[in-house]
This record gives sequence, structure tokens and C-alpha cells, in this order.
Amino acid sequence: MSDEKSHGGESTFTVVVAIAANLGIAVAKLVAGLISASSAMLSEAAHSVADTVTQIMLLIALKRSRKPADEEHPLGYGPERYIWAMLASVATFFGGAVFSLYDGIHALIHVEDPGDPFVSYVVLGVAFLLESYSLRTGVRQVRHEAAGLGILAPRYLRRTPDTAVKAVVMEDSAALVGLLLAAGGLLGGQLSGSGVWDGIASVLIGFLLVFVAWVLGRSNAQLLIGRSLPEAMRAGVREELLSVPHIVDVLELTTLIQGPDEVLIAAKVDFRDVASAEQVEWACEEADEQLRERYPSIRRVYLDPTPGPGQRRRAPRGTDEP
Repeated sequence: MSDEKSHGGESTFTVVVAIAANLGIAVAKLVAGLISASSAMLSEAAHSVADTVTQIMLLIALKRSRKPADEEHPLGYGPERYIWAMLASVATFFGGAVFSLYDGIHALIHVEDPGDPFVSYVVLGVAFLLESYSLRTGVRQVRHEAAGLGILAPRYLRRTPDTAVKAVVMEDSAALVGLLLAAGGLLGGQLSGSGVWDGIASVLIGFLLVFVAWVLGRSNAQLLIGRSLPEAMRAGVREELLSVPHIVDVLELTTLIQGPDEVLIAAKVDFRDVASAEQVEWACEEADEQLRERYPSIRRVYLDPTPGPGQRRRAPRGTDEP
């Protein structure tokens, strides 16, 4: 199995686990919220529904982004995953955050006596276990991929172009915090006899979802606009190019992330003045092979032979000067 297929399969499994967990949790939270008349539990139900919808979108994104390149899309469909991931962050905002904020403010304005929280406590406990398992799956993937690159997991999570696993880890982390906030609201209402604590918990859950939606939306926007490789990897690409015989300088280097396993490299390269056309062709092929071997995610390499600074542009020998 290739690295690309293995990586894609791992991301798909992570998203499927998250969908299964959130779908069951959403139904349980909704029932518990209706029984206990808890605003925080209803907000958590909306939270889980939003997570389920976003993760279904991420699953669609993973499938569509793997379509092979064709004549109409010569660079492939990799960036399509970021469009769907952006829509997923919008769904998180409107499906979870807006509802939670509205319901929480409504609960604060129209304070009601809290109902029996027993069922809600049971649901929160089960949901915490399921969300923890889903988060564990995502974190294991992050650690595995970070170890392969030789970097720390938190840094990998911040910079990874795999927005599917990033969304799962962030949403599951937010879900665990949201569960604790909902439990705190229920406990506050139980001890004080006032529904104010429940409303406060719901508003805090809304702000939490606003933050998650903003982080994921910003990350996907950067990748849709076009993000380059990290500085260390750009330096590695330049180093590989300069190690190829007949290449004396890299005048301009452009790198573009098109997907977790799709990177495009374009460079203006200065070759030795005495290099023949055959040697230039060989050097281009050698550079392509070396880059792909060092960085398997590189899929396309385009090199443009360009005279270095201070070199006089002249017509090749055997041609008429203008």
C-alpha cells in the first residue's frame, strides 16, 4: 500500500469513527435535553448535530479530492477538500454556535426552574466516553504523522494541510469541553435551583463553537488561497535542487500545497553555461526523482532554465543574432 493510500485511509477511518460517535450522541443529548428541560443539553445536541454534518462533509471532501486529474482539471481535485472543509466550518458556526448562543440567551432572559438532571448526567457520561474514543483515534493519527516528519504533534496539528483530521481533533476536543460546561450548568442549577447556570453554560458552549469554526475556517481559507510549504521544507527542496549536477543556483522557488499528499514545486533554475541540452534534461529528471524520494507528497515538479544574475542574455550558438 502506498503512503498516499495509507494516509487517506487513515483519515477516512478517523472521520467515520467521529460520525458514528456524534450521531448517537446527538440523539441521546436531544432526548435528555427534552426530558430535563436543559438549555445546555439542547445546545450540546445542536453541537453534536453540527459535528455530524461537518464530518459528513469532510467524508465527501476526502472522496472527491481523490479523483484523478483530467483534461479539465490538469492539476487534480485536491483543493476541493478545502472547499468542503470550509463549508463544514460554516455549518459548525450556524448549526451549533448560533443555536447555542440563541438558546442560552433565551434561557437567561426567561429563567425556568431546572428539571430532573439524572438522565442528562447519564448521557453526558456516555457521551464523554464516546467522544474520548473518537478524539483518541484522531490524536493517534496526528502523533503518527508528526513522528514521521520528525516534529511535535501540536506543531503538526497547527500546520497540517489534512483539514479532515484537524477538524475531527478540534471538534472532539471542543465537544469534551462542551460536555464539562453542560455538566457544570446542570450541577449549578441543581445546587441553586435556578436555570441561570444552565443558560450561562449554553452561552459558553456557543462561544466555544464560534472559536472552533473561526480556527477551521481560517485554516481552510489559507489553503484555498494557496499556502506554501513550511520554511524548513522549502530549504530542503532548495538543498535537493542544488545537489543535482549542472544546477548552480535556484533563482526563484514556488511551492504550493494542493492537498495533504499533493505538493507542486516550480522553480527558476540556473544551469551551468557549458551544460548541453541533454545534460539539462537529465538534471531536470534527476531533480524530480530526488525531490519525490525525499518528500513523497511532491507530485509535480516544474523547472524553468533561467540565466543567473549578471549573465548576458544571448542567442544560442548557431542562430542569427537580432
